[in-house]
Amino acid sequence: MKYKGETNYDHKGISPQSGVLLCNLGTPDAPTSSKLRPYLKQFLSDPRVVEIPKIIWWLILNLIILRIRPRRSAKLYETVWTDQGSPLLVYSVSQVKKLQEKLHKKFGFEVPVELGMRYGNPSIQTAIEKLTNKNVRNITVLPLYPQYSGATTGSTFDAVADVFKKTRWVPELHFIGGYHQSENFIKAIVTSIETQLEKSGAPDAIVMSYHGTPERYLKNGDPYHCFCHQTTRLVSESLDFDNDKIMTTFQSRFGREPWLQPYTDETIEKLPEKNIKKIFVLCPGFSSDCLETIEEINEEAREIFMESGGEEFEYIKCLNDSDAHIDIIMDIVVPHLKFN
Repeated sequence: MKYKGETNYDHKGISPQSGVLLCNLGTPDAPTSSKLRPYLKQFLSDPRVVEIPKIIWWLILNLIILRIRPRRSAKLYETVWTDQGSPLLVYSVSQVKKLQEKLHKKFGFEVPVELGMRYGNPSIQTAIEKLTNKNVRNITVLPLYPQYSGATTGSTFDAVADVFKKTRWVPELHFIGGYHQSENFIKAIVTSIETQLEKSGAPDAIVMSYHGTPERYLKNGDPYHCFCHQTTRLVSESLDFDNDKIMTTFQSRFGREPWLQPYTDETIEKLPEKNIKKIFVLCPGFSSDCLETIEEINEEAREIFMESGGEEFEYIKCLNDSDAHIDIIMDIVVPHLKFN
């Protein structure tokens, strides 16, 4: 194996500095089947995401899924796409810019911040190369998944490690494993609910919907399910609302095997028959609004609820690029930054 090194390093030059790598899941380059296919192939080829024997999954993925799903997914992405690109990318780029501005204001000089997507562009490798090219030798890696899961945060670690497996001079790394218990994170979620309460009055129930994973991941030791419930509990304890009317559900299941339950769509469908006609829905596992929150929750879930007899469906947006969210990120990364 050939290792990439810094052959032009100046020992008398500027001192190495700290930088931040923000990571998220990723997005296709365009809402077309031709762009969805390589994105989905990279995503669904990740053994952290799909834990099925490699040969069997290769056949299923390449002979069935990648012949059907890119076209279907492209149509869904078209419904949420903006002039600037996918919502996830737009918010992520804004998060980087706003974090840079706050770090500059705090320290009085530029602190390099880059965005790396686990799948698609800009890649984690490209982001790391940009940081090291700026003489960053201390990198704080923050995957923007509040609740740790092997399929998300763990996979991000794999991608970062894959880059440095080929690097001769490995920088100092600080890898953040999650922040679901962060006081400021919980406070921001509570504030978003309180703002909606002031705007539209109390609902009959609050649904906190998290991305699902196969149930067997939990049984095999992934803590994600527990961290989601911890998030809901911490929010409930800080919110002036009947805790019995706050529920945890799981969305975005894929395939035939059981996923974490209760399922968001099935739960919402049954609420009106329990005389729950007005609900708030939020997705505290997503740091930015994306296809899964905009289309699956604010459109599909809303339609399911209303067609089942519901009367009011209020979707509470993710923290996105809000000042509160950038402050959360600041609180996480600043303690790890080192400057001479």
